[in-house]
Order: sequence, then C-alpha cells, then structure tokens
Amino acid sequence: MSWIDICAIGDIPLRGARKIKTALGCVAVFRTDVEEVFAATNSCPHKGGPLSEGIVHGQSVTCPLHNWVFDLNTGQAKGEAGAITTFPAQVREGRVWIDSTSLVARSAA
Repeated sequence: MSWIDICAIGDIPLRGARKIKTALGCVAVFRTDVEEVFAATNSCPHKGGPLSEGIVHGQSVTCPLHNWVFDLNTGQAKGEAGAITTFPAQVREGRVWIDSTSLVARSAA
C-alpha cells in the first residue's frame, strides 16, 4: 500500500465527511468517531446522490437523495441490492491517510 496524507482529522466534522478529488473521481472520507475514518466512492449507485452530503451514523452513511444506507466497512447497501466501493483509510498522529494504490488500481480497471 502507498498511503497519502489527506488532511487533519479535525478537518472532517465528527459524524461528517469530506470530498476529495482523485484519479478515480470524487471520493468521500467519512469520520464516524473521534479517531475512526472510512473512505468510499462519493456517488450512490441508486440515483447518484453525493454520499459526502449524507448522514453519518455508526459505521454507516445514508444517501441524502433516497435514504439508501451503506455499511462503510463493506460498502454494501442495507436492505437493497447495491454497493459502493470502499478504500483503505486510517488515522495516524492526527492525520487522515488513504491508500493511493487502491485508487489508481480501481481507476485503471
């Protein structure tokens, strides 16, 4: 894995998200707890809703357009036939890091 520094953990509101632009397109980085982050595609597969504008609760996010709920660990929609792509993310010394190799590999596929 090749990790890139995205931002300070404090730049993402608690139970909120931040959108970043990558080679893959826009990726949402979610902060679910004080030191817990997840990263996933920003677009809901149902109607393209911007997930970075959704409601973060527990380890899930709810799409702001039609209320689809996605598990941020697996990307699977809860109760629906759909999923989002997730990416490795972590917090180190107060900074949020995302695996850049997963972004490049998926955009080339």
